[in-house]
Amino acid sequence: MIKIGDYMLNLNRFNILFIFFIVWANAISQVSFKASVSKSELGINERLRVVFEMNENGDNFIPPEFTGFNIVGGPNQAISNSWINGKRTFSKKYTYFLSPKLKGKLTIGQASIEINGQLYKTSPIQLNITGVVDNTPNNNFDNLVNNDIYLVAEISDFNPYINQAITIVYKLYYSPEIRISNVNEIDSPKYPDFWSHLIKIPRLEVKQGSYKGNPYQYVTWHKAVLYPQKSGSLTIDPLSLNISLDIPTNRRDFFGNRIYEQIPKVISAGKKNILVKELPEDGKPKSFSGAVGKFDLSFNLNKNELKLSESFQASVKISGKGNLKLFKPPKLIVPPNLEVYEPEYVEKVKTNLSGMSGSISEVYTIVPQIGGKFPIPIFNFSYFDPEKEKYISLNSNEYTVNVLNSPNSNFIANSNDTKKPNLNVFGSKKFGFIKLSTDLISIEKDYFWGSKRFYYQLFLPIALLILVIIVSKTFKKFRGKLNISKIDASKIAKKYLVTAKDKINNKDEFYDSLERALLNFLKIKLTLKTSDLNKLKIEKILINKEVDSKIVESLIKQLENCEIARYSQISDVRIKDDYDNALNIITEIDKII
Repeated sequence: MIKIGDYMLNLNRFNILFIFFIVWANAISQVSFKASVSKSELGINERLRVVFEMNENGDNFIPPEFTGFNIVGGPNQAISNSWINGKRTFSKKYTYFLSPKLKGKLTIGQASIEINGQLYKTSPIQLNITGVVDNTPNNNFDNLVNNDIYLVAEISDFNPYINQAITIVYKLYYSPEIRISNVNEIDSPKYPDFWSHLIKIPRLEVKQGSYKGNPYQYVTWHKAVLYPQKSGSLTIDPLSLNISLDIPTNRRDFFGNRIYEQIPKVISAGKKNILVKELPEDGKPKSFSGAVGKFDLSFNLNKNELKLSESFQASVKISGKGNLKLFKPPKLIVPPNLEVYEPEYVEKVKTNLSGMSGSISEVYTIVPQIGGKFPIPIFNFSYFDPEKEKYISLNSNEYTVNVLNSPNSNFIANSNDTKKPNLNVFGSKKFGFIKLSTDLISIEKDYFWGSKRFYYQLFLPIALLILVIIVSKTFKKFRGKLNISKIDASKIAKKYLVTAKDKINNKDEFYDSLERALLNFLKIKLTLKTSDLNKLKIEKILINKEVDSKIVESLIKQLENCEIARYSQISDVRIKDDYDNALNIITEIDKII
């Protein structure tokens, strides 16, 4: 018979086990491991905060690969453990700061961790990466770098007239305390509603300046002259740069030097809106053809008096400052007894930051058909002056051409006579290209045997064979010379590299020698003039020669780094990397070309 005491003891044990099981099961069921993001849609120039959070402590945390992102901060770990009213609350977080590499749909993959012997995974998170958005002061990682770098678009006039020149200059301002490197354009500005001209910047130069009242260093990255082609609100797309920033930390190395943390950052000048004014209708002359600026009109003849057998030239020239390439000089109208040929267009225009300046001309060749005196009618040219905000009309000079009758002419010259004379205009140098004699060919049958054609066909193949042999030998010698120049290019480059290595403790001299090594190598290798050593032309030639795009990109980056590095603080590690990179570039190009 079961005793009551034993029964109660067994019941208590059962209850304890049951309660423990319930608590254990409840604990298991309440384990949480999840991922969250600061926003599901962001611009390519923004930063994303990703947090992996769990409510129980775990081991072997494995983050996702973050494909399509740069890790610009983290992982930062935070643990919270508290008891409130006898209830325990635990939280452990891993936080990352990410920078998107490209636009489009991206995914934050699964992270995993072991908790109480069980493997837990987060759910994937879908994100939409858009184009560049305006920077705000509350962007997560922008606060970490103290907003010490700005890309500013300086525009000369936000409210111009149609065809009035404006300039846009992009300047990269950054604090003297930070370093920049590996600057690449992500989005280049487009000017679909403008006539545009890019001003080449042969060499990046770091200058001292100020922005928002604070001292900054700056580099002029992009310059362009724009002529709006329609009225209304026009948009200039943003210029966006991907930059590697070396941000100083509070840590120092063994020697007491401050340690820098390299952070990739996308920065943009944002979209710019230009409100373009229509040209006024009031006072617009009939002769107006779209010229905007300040101009002069000149009309000249190379001779006022000539013989009937001669020709003369008339030049209509517009000079000054304005949209010279966007209109044509006024057409010349002459009396019907003067035959006018299509004019020769002559353009002497330079474009700089102030706009176009120079002259455009149309030079007419005119041939008199009869003798007499012929007045050249006055014609008009009109332009709009945006500073005075009014139209200005100019008149040509008045000329009279006196055509003298030729002594051998068989007609009486009269300006009113419409009969066409038998002119000998071919004595003029202007028409010296016209052949006056004829080559007559006999219609009699020519015999092939013993003829010139027979001997041509007999000896021509032999002559061609000899020519091929000579050309082949010459080519082999030339190819040998090319191989010699190939060796010399590499040797010269490596001499400069040796010099650079010897100057490794002098940053300025090191990067000067490193740049000389690259440019002299390319000059010899590509047979370029010194004046042609610009990055755009070098890049184009190397691509045409089927050099790998990654090598070309690395070369252009290295040349830009040499320009910037002389004016920035550079670590010893960076100097060593640049030297190795330059040597690798020269070696790889030398193998291909």
